Amino acid sequence: MEWRRERKAAFWLAAGFLACYFLPVGGGRFDRALLEAFHLVKWYAREHVLLCLIPAFFIAGAIAVFVSQASVMRYLGAGAKKVLAYGVASVSGSVLAVCSCTVLPLFAGIYRMGAGLGPATAFLYSGPAINVLAIILTARILGVELGIARAVGAIAFSVLIGLAMHGLFRGEERAKAAAAAVLPETAAGRPLGRTALYFASLVAVLVFANWGEPAQAIGFWHAVHSVKWVLTGLGALGLGAMLVAWFGMRFWAAVAIAVPPALLAFLLPRQPLAAFGAGIVGLSIVTSRAKGELGAWFDSSWSFAKQILPLLLLGVLVAGVLLGRPGEEGLIPSHWVSRAVGGNSLAANLFAAVAGAFMYFATLTEVPILQGLIGSGMGKGPALALLLAGPALSLPNMLVIRSVMGTKKTLAYVLLVVVAATGSGLIYGALF
Repeated sequence: MEWRRERKAAFWLAAGFLACYFLPVGGGRFDRALLEAFHLVKWYAREHVLLCLIPAFFIAGAIAVFVSQASVMRYLGAGAKKVLAYGVASVSGSVLAVCSCTVLPLFAGIYRMGAGLGPATAFLYSGPAINVLAIILTARILGVELGIARAVGAIAFSVLIGLAMHGLFRGEERAKAAAAAVLPETAAGRPLGRTALYFASLVAVLVFANWGEPAQAIGFWHAVHSVKWVLTGLGALGLGAMLVAWFGMRFWAAVAIAVPPALLAFLLPRQPLAAFGAGIVGLSIVTSRAKGELGAWFDSSWSFAKQILPLLLLGVLVAGVLLGRPGEEGLIPSHWVSRAVGGNSLAANLFAAVAGAFMYFATLTEVPILQGLIGSGMGKGPALALLLAGPALSLPNMLVIRSVMGTKKTLAYVLLVVVAATGSGLIYGALF
């Protein structure tokens, strides 16, 4: 036993030494890939951690503290009516319109609270995939047919993948439903309307702070974008008022949170991230020192951050090394990708689905990337396959999903997404 343990240690030491000895430092592509990885993780930290992930952590923590387990089980549990459960999961996921990483804390929150595997994975897929603005942008830039195909495929997949996950692991789901059936009834707490308004304010901050700029400077989407920070501020103001009125926060503490962001918004109007960051820091400090529900809210949010954020940053770094940033190259040459996705063969659609599953797409960036690939000869079928797999999955996303529901379920979910995207690409390419 001792020798086996020592052999294992010797193997990993030898492997580490050989990896260091033959490290291809100085090679142009390797050095560029490392640089691209650091560029990508820097961009991700600046554009997504503060605006997307931290609000999502607070929402996930709020789900764990302010939403009863009985409520989650009633609407999303393994024993809930399928029409209700999958309807709630797909609609609530699509309303958020977040990327494949931002949806993860929310998915972890409802899954840990007892949501069934099927509804939880439907929510996981629908959040990044059913993005109204992204679908409209797809139709405008890449064609109406592709936009409609993306919308239909994303909506259908959110339900079908959830049902497939439920079927594959139905034994565990039956046990979860049986356990839920004997849960004691919880006493009525805060009125449902107040809880709903509280979550609406949190979601408003998340959605409006991340409202993307549309391609054309006209219309409703542009009008909302022009006042996005005003709407974000109103959401935060409403949240503060509710924390004081209904959740026991001291008035002076709410004022202490609000004053620094207000001053920074006035002094640095062209740098809204400074005000947003000050608000996040203030809320974190006050809730971390609070007792009762507010303290539990911070503790729960912090536990999600500790689990998820390191895995996401590591995954983004690895994805940057392999694939680079949009418009740049990592270790894998971009012309390999362009060459592999031409036509409408099974191999081309499968490659597009797998490549999309491992790449990281920020919200809306998949459309210009795909526009360039189509210009380089990408077929229509593989284009749809990438659109259906790419926004919903990424390497960072997979690492976190595995930490939440285990290796077996993660592999099943990834394979279902890839197979469904490949099949849709084949059908769409044959029709159009």
